[in-house]
Amino acid sequence: MATKKCNTKCKPQACSQLQRQRGKFKPVLPNILKSGPASVKVKAGKPTKSVADQAKVKKIFPHTYGMPEISFVKGNNSTVSKKPINAAVVLSGGQAPGGHNVIAGLLDGFKKANSKNKLYGFLGGPSGVIEGKFIEITPTLMEKYRNTGGFDLIQSGRTKIETDEQLGQAKENLLKHKISAFVVVGGDDSNTNAGVIAEYLKKEGVDASVIGVPKTIDGDLKNEHIETSFGFDTATKIYSEMVGNICRDVNSARKYWHFVRLMGRSASHITLEVALKTQPNVTLVGEEVLSKKMTLAQVIDYLAKIVVARAKEGKNFGVVLVPEGLIEFIPEMKELISALNDLLADNEAELSKLNSVAEKKAFVISKLPAKLADLMKSLPEGIAAQLMLDRDPHGNVQVSLIETEKLLIEMLRARLAQLKKDGKYSGKFSAITHFFGYEGRCGVPSNFDANYTYALGYNAAVLALNKCSGYLSSVKKLVKNPKDWACGGIPLTMMMNIERRKGKEKPVIRKALVDLKGEPFKQLVKNREVWAATESYLFPGPMQLFGPEDVTDMTTETLRYEQSKKK
Repeated sequence: MATKKCNTKCKPQACSQLQRQRGKFKPVLPNILKSGPASVKVKAGKPTKSVADQAKVKKIFPHTYGMPEISFVKGNNSTVSKKPINAAVVLSGGQAPGGHNVIAGLLDGFKKANSKNKLYGFLGGPSGVIEGKFIEITPTLMEKYRNTGGFDLIQSGRTKIETDEQLGQAKENLLKHKISAFVVVGGDDSNTNAGVIAEYLKKEGVDASVIGVPKTIDGDLKNEHIETSFGFDTATKIYSEMVGNICRDVNSARKYWHFVRLMGRSASHITLEVALKTQPNVTLVGEEVLSKKMTLAQVIDYLAKIVVARAKEGKNFGVVLVPEGLIEFIPEMKELISALNDLLADNEAELSKLNSVAEKKAFVISKLPAKLADLMKSLPEGIAAQLMLDRDPHGNVQVSLIETEKLLIEMLRARLAQLKKDGKYSGKFSAITHFFGYEGRCGVPSNFDANYTYALGYNAAVLALNKCSGYLSSVKKLVKNPKDWACGGIPLTMMMNIERRKGKEKPVIRKALVDLKGEPFKQLVKNREVWAATESYLFPGPMQLFGPEDVTDMTTETLRYEQSKKK
């Protein structure tokens, strides 16, 4: 198979002393996979159905809907080793720690089945599939990337393979290079795309297995079969170290309020996990704000109440955790953003003639309904400007760019000034902001993620070799020792529902939000009054890769609480 030339230089990276030592780490394979793909048989469970909108999802996926869950059992399966195959992998979406170990697991799984099997990596994400840009991933090349962070071996991208032209081009490239196993490593959108490709290839009669691998640090790709997505463990340990450091600084200086915004636009899993690890004074959870239908003013009042109470004890300091997507969970803000999306698009010509932010804000306010106009007037100038000016290529407000922590601070400062004027507050309020996001996406994977991603990749190879197309690699019982993890696959369509995207109904894998009845959130509720009033801070320190197992191999607090009754 001749590779297509591309401009990307895929050179092995230089090794630091830590990386050389980390390269010696040998991930633990679940016992069911240890003897190799030829010793694993597929056991089919009951037929499945999508989580919602069953009729609509079935209509869109007539060839892959209703497939059974799959588990692996010991048994002779030598047929997977007889004929050598070409397999390919693509990394899709944002980075997450452990991606390289997924590729390592794939390579080792395919090579264990047949040493002549080859694994190729499409470069730059799904666009590489469409353009036919790839490299062969050899054992020699892979050695430099085992147990490392990042996606730099083959890079990633956010292109979607969804139009007829894109699907046709992808099919042509897979056929041209005789790819019979195609693995998509990504989050909910990327794995929805994997489901679309699997359906298309089956419809076209192409004998190629399409397998998904669950990746996202946001933690919102999960269910009873996907207990956590890879990267969440590492990223939250990195963020927790930094938040813990801030808590220690706060407790030392005792003069600032630190507002920390954490990644996670569509769900607050990261914020909740970091809170359980560090015990800050305030943790805002978007799903709770939405459930209680809190207004922005009510969120500010909640913060003010805690600041005032601590000030009465002479404590003019604290730590507040804010999920990146908080603003979209506030019903009135979500309504405002939706109205602005339409208003900005419909009045683009008029707005382009206005020079200042103040003029544009006045124009927008004049076009909004009274309730939303009042809300827009109450927003600080900087936030109003972000809402009006930062738009994506589709004309929508880029919510992820809104500095929610600064919005909260400015409005809180105004609220405290009013309380001081009314004689209800006499403290001092000095605030510092932080945003932790990209710092955690390419970190060296924790022992948990190193083991988990390697198992996910190896498991995906076994699924592909057994021609289980349209499945997501599933490794369960994650609070147990890795050797006791359970392996198999679940149909991608099983996780789907129908949502409205860009004015059209689309099948998508449903995002898993924080469960307000779940044990992790219950722990927050149980403790937050004490955490608000006292300095109960925990200081996790740096993630440990070497040392006692109870430190190096610990799982997330989220997983520990969720699985506490399933051990």
